[in-house]
Amino acid sequence: MISHKLNILTVASVHRHCEQKKQKGHSDDSLKFGRKNMGTKRDVLIKQILLDLIYNIAGSILYAAGIYTFAGNGGFAPGGVSGLALIMNHLWALPVGTVTLLLNIPLIAISYRTVGKRLLIKSGVTMVISTIFLDVVFPLFPAYSGNRMMAALFSGVFLGAGMALFYIRGSSSGGIDFLALTIKKKKPHITIGIITMLIDLAVILLGVPVFGDIDSVLYGVLATFVATVVIDKILYGIGAGTLAVIVTGKGKETAKRIAEAVDRGVTSLNAVGAYTGQERDVLLCACSKAEAYMIRAAVREADKEAFIMFTETSEVFGEGFKDAGE
Repeated sequence: MISHKLNILTVASVHRHCEQKKQKGHSDDSLKFGRKNMGTKRDVLIKQILLDLIYNIAGSILYAAGIYTFAGNGGFAPGGVSGLALIMNHLWALPVGTVTLLLNIPLIAISYRTVGKRLLIKSGVTMVISTIFLDVVFPLFPAYSGNRMMAALFSGVFLGAGMALFYIRGSSSGGIDFLALTIKKKKPHITIGIITMLIDLAVILLGVPVFGDIDSVLYGVLATFVATVVIDKILYGIGAGTLAVIVTGKGKETAKRIAEAVDRGVTSLNAVGAYTGQERDVLLCACSKAEAYMIRAAVREADKEAFIMFTETSEVFGEGFKDAGE
């Protein structure tokens, strides 16, 4: 009897030991998983910081080239806070980068509630790095002193490319971006594009009495326009295309003619005219701008009464266009 009780106690003791070991094992596994998860988050954070730094350095080099190398000796202001800093540099020989940074401080104070803490911090880092390149690195190299037209074109290209790299990482060069967002919040009926354009134009016009000729306005507008185009192309892709929307009663015939003309796929949707109540086919075809005319001719051949619309698309991914993974 005593032996039997001892056996029961022994089994219970072994069972408790196994349970404790199992619980400890679960605890160890949870601890390992937690450490692994923390390690993964840390690795992702480090990767993001390194990417931000790389983009900031690359963007700052391009940005500084646009301002210092090309616009600096070009006799024009390309708009924005950096353009205002260039005017002050021309008048009083003040360092462009430092002046740009100082001019951004009151703009940050005005707009910190609008743009958010994350954007402000990232933009602050970007502005500091840009200032170093503008005031320390680029003065070590000669500035461009050739044709003003070429200076304006290349200033716009480099400025646009640099600012696009900042935007890709959720940052900015500050200045007008902050001010435009703040004005937009108070005047929601005005678009950010119009606000930015008006501010840039005001800065460019300030350059007339400073640089002494009306050409400074034209070159400043040209540089700003080119920068805007470059930003759009980098952010939204160079694969911009056209979307053809065709409303027709001969869907199959029209789709066949389009395929024969430009070798593009066509998507067909069933629709009903709200006024006539007649069934119609709505055809969608993504194409290049060069193919738009051929599509229009093909549609006219298949159905002269078809309704055709062409709309521009920022970017097209898929077969016959860019790979979605690019």
